[in-house]
Amino acid sequence: MLDTAIEYLKGVGPQRGEVLKRELGIYTCGDLLLHFPFRYIDRTRFHHIRDMRQEGEAYQLKGVLRRLETVGEGRVKRLVGTLRDETGAVELVWFQGISWLERSLTVGKQYVVYGRASLFNGRFNIAHPEMEELSPENAQSARTFDPVYPSTDRLTQKGLDARGLRKLLRTLLDQITPAEVPETLPDALLSAYRLMPRWEALNKIHFPENQQELDAARRRLKFEELFFLQLRLLQIRHRRKTSSQGFVFEKVGDYFHRFYREKLPFELTNAQKRVVREIRADLGAGAQMNRLVQGDVGSGKTVVALLSMLIAIDNGYQACLMAPTEILAQQHYNSITELVGDLGVQVGFLSGTVKGKTRKAILEALASGDMHIVVGTHALIEEAVQFHRLGLAVIDEQHRFGVEQRAALWKKGAGMPPHVLVMTATPIPRTLAMTLYGDLDTSIIDELPPGRKPIKTLHFTEAHRLRVQGFMREQIAQGRQVYVVYPMIEETEKADMLNLMTGYEALSRDFPPPEYQISIVHGKMKPADKDFEMQRFARGQTHIMVATTVIEVGVNVPNATVMVVENAERFGLSQLHQLRGRVGRGAEQSYCLLMTTQKLSADARERIQTLVRTNNGFEIADADLRLRGPGNIEGTQQSGMIRFLIADLAHDGHILTAAREIAKRILEADPELTAPENHRLREHLASTGKEARLWSRIS
Repeated sequence: MLDTAIEYLKGVGPQRGEVLKRELGIYTCGDLLLHFPFRYIDRTRFHHIRDMRQEGEAYQLKGVLRRLETVGEGRVKRLVGTLRDETGAVELVWFQGISWLERSLTVGKQYVVYGRASLFNGRFNIAHPEMEELSPENAQSARTFDPVYPSTDRLTQKGLDARGLRKLLRTLLDQITPAEVPETLPDALLSAYRLMPRWEALNKIHFPENQQELDAARRRLKFEELFFLQLRLLQIRHRRKTSSQGFVFEKVGDYFHRFYREKLPFELTNAQKRVVREIRADLGAGAQMNRLVQGDVGSGKTVVALLSMLIAIDNGYQACLMAPTEILAQQHYNSITELVGDLGVQVGFLSGTVKGKTRKAILEALASGDMHIVVGTHALIEEAVQFHRLGLAVIDEQHRFGVEQRAALWKKGAGMPPHVLVMTATPIPRTLAMTLYGDLDTSIIDELPPGRKPIKTLHFTEAHRLRVQGFMREQIAQGRQVYVVYPMIEETEKADMLNLMTGYEALSRDFPPPEYQISIVHGKMKPADKDFEMQRFARGQTHIMVATTVIEVGVNVPNATVMVVENAERFGLSQLHQLRGRVGRGAEQSYCLLMTTQKLSADARERIQTLVRTNNGFEIADADLRLRGPGNIEGTQQSGMIRFLIADLAHDGHILTAAREIAKRILEADPELTAPENHRLREHLASTGKEARLWSRIS
């Protein structure tokens, strides 16, 4: 039954089947069974309309639809209704699916309404609420919980709203037997951790009779999802360590020792020393290294990467460092060439803009082995780039590269894959790291170099504008420089949004030439113009750099001590932390000033307060995960992110940790899961077959 095409389920048919496939990816009855509710209507709990107090809060109301009319035309057309109960009335608003809603909703009938409250002109309304007619049959139902499923406008138009999907699930569950839903976990595991059997959990997740049943079903299904993910990741890691051969770097030689004694500009932190020791052990072990180094902004990952590359060179191999943007690659190249100085290490730079004789010379030096290290963008994976003996590949911000791009780099090793060192400047919460990079060995640089003063972060509103400008003048008078960052560069409809150009004009009036010089940088500028402005600022020829988040990475100006972030409430936590990391790079005290509007949402206020309270990137990453969920890192959706059916990394860290520990113990005793008690695990892994394409998979 579970393998049956969805259109053959009673109540579906070809048209509904097509929409289920297109909108939800439901192709079989088994897919439908795993389409879990995202919330439940508790038929015993309703709010009164007069109790609506908090903007953004979700409310479940019961009342009569008293009005329904279409307002406006064209793009601003909307459907407006009024729901009334014995305590008052609230406006309901829809901007999509208007014609279908007009046909399906009836003025004068009673509805159960669910949605989030918004404030408009001092009155509450609910945009795009979920609506269910309160008919005599469901009003008298003995059920406490009704599942509500993710749906879309197109599904709703085919009668597959929450109620329609609920009906299909009921039909499906009535047709399948426990034998068709085999258990996936060993009996000993179910017993030891008091987990509900799988068949029962799948029934109760859709139609629980009480909160206890729902909690037990969720716990079982979340554990199963996280457990098999970790089991698969740990098995990949075990097989790599036991069967994936790697170059043996037997010695730490002259280049490494001379650099350490003569060129290293500062004493390594204990965290850096620990990570270098971990990398050194991997490089000499005979298995291919696959290690993630994560460290906060300014923690010294580049030096650790360089020391690792020098070990490769000491053993007769080449190394490369691949970065996602030309700005970041150029920064790494400048740092490395400055650090190695006259050590005799040949370092090259390669990107799409390197052409002609320069490009030809670099390609020849790499192929002959005369060049020891090449730093570049994805240009490094082009077919024309051939290495003499590539032994170590360092990949910065790996999640910005596609799987195919990384695989191409992997194939450039000298007869076997090079050792791989992955670096990320975005501190990753432990739960996320265990999931995204679960098959890599992980090293964390959790100390800042000595002499670095913690950045002071302060929050100001528009009322403090003159005070902030006075502070900027003081810092410039002391010979320091200032960043001013805006979230966008084009005029928006929101009157309170300062954009880059109006901000630049205002700053030019408040900091007039010739006394003050201002640079401007944004993503729509030509690369040459952008580089010219950045270089002027880096050389100290301008006092203030007005920019968008293009400066989030790739700008290193130790003399810049003030970061002013305009409309800071519009940035994510991780992005604010990355911006803050642009200052605090010299010996002087640095400041990050967060400018916001007076009125902030609860989430925005917590983001700002978190940043003011701590400089610890890992604490910030945990708060970001809690506030924003795992589907978005650094403000861009990651195509490699794992999509969970029911688990939620922001809240299920304790289940994930337990699942990984249990998986680890099972694999330590039985790596290939051949023992009779593990046959269910082996069969389930085989049936789910294709491994998830994770960020951490190089090929």
